[in-house]
Amino acid sequence: MSNTKQLKYDKAYLRMASEWAKLSYCERRQVGAIIVKDRMIISDGYNGTPTGYENICEDDEGYTKWYVLHAEANAILKVAASTQSCKGATLYITLSPCKNCSKLIFQAGITRVVYSTAYKDLSGVEFLEKSGIEVNFIPL
Repeated sequence: MSNTKQLKYDKAYLRMASEWAKLSYCERRQVGAIIVKDRMIISDGYNGTPTGYENICEDDEGYTKWYVLHAEANAILKVAASTQSCKGATLYITLSPCKNCSKLIFQAGITRVVYSTAYKDLSGVEFLEKSGIEVNFIPL
């Protein structure tokens, strides 16, 4: 696929991830993720509490509760519960991945990550690049 066409698809999937982020109940930050393999969406996710927990992500002081799942973790876990595989897939995410999620991305076999906003700590991105995963920053 040409670079121009790829960029067009990348931006479209990032826009979809940003729409997905709006489903999050988190007040501090809403993050969305889409996993694409062979030009087909195989999973999606947004940051939030585990299934069955109340949809309140922050405590009384405004800090994120420790058990809130990140968008990419939710998307990867959805794939794990299905018959699909992330091997060779691209993860589109509205915020660059943290260190913990970067380990999940690597272990899941995702080979490409595209994000639209950089988090203040880029050690997750650095880990992915060092691990041979293609990482692209595309602001929307």
